[in-house]
Amino acid sequence: MYRSHSCGELRLSDIKKEVTLSGWVQKTRDKGFMIWVDLRDRYGITQLIFDEERTPALIVEKAKTLGREFVIQIKGTVIERESKNQNIPTGEIEILVNELTILNESIVPPFTIEDQTDGGEDIRMKYRYLDIRRNPVKNSLMFRHQVGMQVRNYLSNEGFIEVETPYLIKSTPEGARDFVVPSRMNEGQFYALPQSPQTFKQLLMVGGMDKYFQIVKCFRDEDLRADRQPEFTQIDCEMAFVEQEDILNIFEGLTRYLLSEIKGVNIGDFPRMTYDEAMRTYGNDKPDIRFEMKFGELNDIAQHKEFNVFNTAELVVGIAVPGGASYTRKEIDKLIDWVRRPQVGALGMVYVKCNEDGTYKSSVDKFYDQDDLAKWAKRTGAKAGDLICVLSGQTNKVRAQLSALRMELAERLGLRNPEEFAPLWVVDFPLLEWDEETERYHAMHHPFTSPKPEDIALLDTKPGDVRANAYDLVLNGNEIGGGSIRIHDKETQALMFDHLGFTPEEAKAQFGFLMDAFQYGAPPHGGIAFGFDRLVAILGGQETIRDFIAFPKNNSGRDIMIDAPSNIDSEQLKELNIKLDL
Repeated sequence: MYRSHSCGELRLSDIKKEVTLSGWVQKTRDKGFMIWVDLRDRYGITQLIFDEERTPALIVEKAKTLGREFVIQIKGTVIERESKNQNIPTGEIEILVNELTILNESIVPPFTIEDQTDGGEDIRMKYRYLDIRRNPVKNSLMFRHQVGMQVRNYLSNEGFIEVETPYLIKSTPEGARDFVVPSRMNEGQFYALPQSPQTFKQLLMVGGMDKYFQIVKCFRDEDLRADRQPEFTQIDCEMAFVEQEDILNIFEGLTRYLLSEIKGVNIGDFPRMTYDEAMRTYGNDKPDIRFEMKFGELNDIAQHKEFNVFNTAELVVGIAVPGGASYTRKEIDKLIDWVRRPQVGALGMVYVKCNEDGTYKSSVDKFYDQDDLAKWAKRTGAKAGDLICVLSGQTNKVRAQLSALRMELAERLGLRNPEEFAPLWVVDFPLLEWDEETERYHAMHHPFTSPKPEDIALLDTKPGDVRANAYDLVLNGNEIGGGSIRIHDKETQALMFDHLGFTPEEAKAQFGFLMDAFQYGAPPHGGIAFGFDRLVAILGGQETIRDFIAFPKNNSGRDIMIDAPSNIDSEQLKELNIKLDL
């Protein structure tokens, strides 16, 4: 038996017990006649004591050879600790050791295995197996497990069945780039790794499974950010005989359940907002509603005043920054420099200070009087002591720019409290979006999303105006889930493929299996997929997902621990009938 107890388990009630512990040496303190060792495992830390008067001499000598991260087993007696440590659960006891076995030695680790480590991100990713020993990463992985268990509990209690779908599937042209896998037995042909189990979960509905879910690994060969990885995990769900309201109710319930069980936070009904309203009010389709700073469109009250910058703009829009009237000119100039950065792309910014005495001072006083500026304040909801920031230009660009400024200001003002949760549904997305590069429409979500029945007639005349039966769940400014009611008949699906530029032959080659299945009585169905990594990170109070993934990739999509991707042997290439021109 390697251990009778864990290193986080023993208390004063265990005094005089003979115990066996195993774990890693966190650190040692040698006073000559007495040695203390902190022994660590997943469950905590227990202090060991080697005393020349009470511990066999050979054991004391062996204890002096211990280094950080040695794996050891000890046997001894639980005694009360003289100098107690109230910062750890085992801080009132220690183990008087009478046997010591070194199970494995360790070289000096490249960084300290402590909560506040001296290791940078690159070195910790290279030695991720050591990083996992640290409490912040260990606890994040345990937290991920808790969330996964609660997801399974909720969905199972709602009648969902977990079904595994294939990882080796067919490549499709929609969405992000596929990771492809060559087939040795089918020369010149390739599998793709799934970007999602979309078509398979629809086929499960045709198969009568009614309620499906899967916590599933998905793959996208796309550019990476802090909240993206080339392989990621989804909570993938589908239901038959449902309308949009049924989906929203079930998965609003899941989110409310997780917030309650994991965070102890109780939230009422989630607000709903159309895509158009989200874009007008917040400049993006995943607004953070923990704070105000709503957009105020100023075209009708700011144009035609001889200020040509506004007169030639497609949109003039502003936000009120709480308490911003106290900003100095230097601080405001820094904000202007911030929006001019290439990442934001604004040409400049107009500002108005709303003074405490009810007067206004702006950077465009030459063109606008106090009555004009009072109207701007009313439109943006600015109060005395606030600062109005105004941008102008092409509608889509200026909304994105002001949205970026809004989030930056909220960060600076401390308005994005990670322990506060503000979910909402965004609904009525456009079905199609125009791609300037390819000069054709693409599905905004995917080609299996159903259009609103009342908008189908617009597909031939105003395809950009067609709304989708689609919905996103947003939490604290992050899209954590998205889904739609699906097309479930062959004719509508063929019409959709036609408007996406597929010939009938291309549609059959890519999705013939799904079209065929629809001929055998496909029920009305719909679903949603949650980004599990992102959901766990937000519930854990973080913006990035890496620490909630056991072995993440870096920003270049590389696993620097195992050095992947890597070259493969020429014999393997030959077997796969792949020739590389280097």
